[in-house]
Amino acid sequence: MTAAEKSYKESQVTDIDARSRDIDSGRRVLRLEAEGISALADTLGDTFIAALDILHEVKGRVVITGMGKSGHVARKIAATMASTGTPAQYVHPGEASHGDLGMITQVDVVLALSNSGETKELRDLLEYTRRFSIPLIAITGRTGSTLDEMADVTLLLPATPEACSMTQAPTTSTTTTLALGDALAVSLLERKGFSSQDFQVFHPGGKLGQALLRVSDLMHKGDAVPLCTAGTPMKEAILAITAKSFGCVGVLDEGGCLSGVVTDGDLRRHMESDLLNQRACDVMTVDPKTIRPQALAAEAVAIMNKYSITSLFAVEDGRPAGILHIHDCLRAGIV
Repeated sequence: MTAAEKSYKESQVTDIDARSRDIDSGRRVLRLEAEGISALADTLGDTFIAALDILHEVKGRVVITGMGKSGHVARKIAATMASTGTPAQYVHPGEASHGDLGMITQVDVVLALSNSGETKELRDLLEYTRRFSIPLIAITGRTGSTLDEMADVTLLLPATPEACSMTQAPTTSTTTTLALGDALAVSLLERKGFSSQDFQVFHPGGKLGQALLRVSDLMHKGDAVPLCTAGTPMKEAILAITAKSFGCVGVLDEGGCLSGVVTDGDLRRHMESDLLNQRACDVMTVDPKTIRPQALAAEAVAIMNKYSITSLFAVEDGRPAGILHIHDCLRAGIV
């Protein structure tokens, strides 16, 4: 083996060892943080219920605060709560001491985050809650700390090691704090009966909004819906198909319920049978595919794709409430 070959082989071994160390390091961090969340889950009890009771009854907003890494976590918890039906905002504790305390009213609740419970920047804000009897919920890792002593309810983080043992940089503690915030937000959501339709109201843009759009959000209503009666002559039915541009017309029975649909395909299939002298009920497809107005628009797309149709009537109690075209779904980004 030449010197160059020996050097290359040694470098390959070194690279493999370094790669193995990196993977082991990453796995250790994830396992420590997972253990922290697991330990936190085991501690939930009466104080968690007490915090939920306060948050559920708040007349104003949930004001979430924290300094440094806790501040970043606080912003995320505020965003999660706001998007799931609990009005919330982040207030920086340093800015609070210079005028932003005015953002906090007596009908609000303060949720303060500090792993040590001794964050000096929080002092003015905490004293403000005590002065004006504003409910204070603490998330901290130290019982007996200033934050714990001042709070109406304390959610105590479990004593689990930080993932970075050399520097004790906030890692496991911030992960468990974030997870606890998510637990509060989702539990509040479920208490309030917050639905996917409510969620869509707060997420009109992006993939979340698209995924939660309902048929009723996109369908055409009123005079835009192509309809005729069972006895309508086909001459008039064809005019209705042409005028409304959906490639079909819904056929109503005597009670106003949708009994069938005449499509462009039906016209072609009856072209040789004296089509213009027939009635809509003679040509229509009986029991057409329909959908509920409150169904997800993605469900409508699935039906249209499955049956190779381009329009779908939305029906309530047998009566047509609207019509949805595949192009409406495509324009909304639902594919």
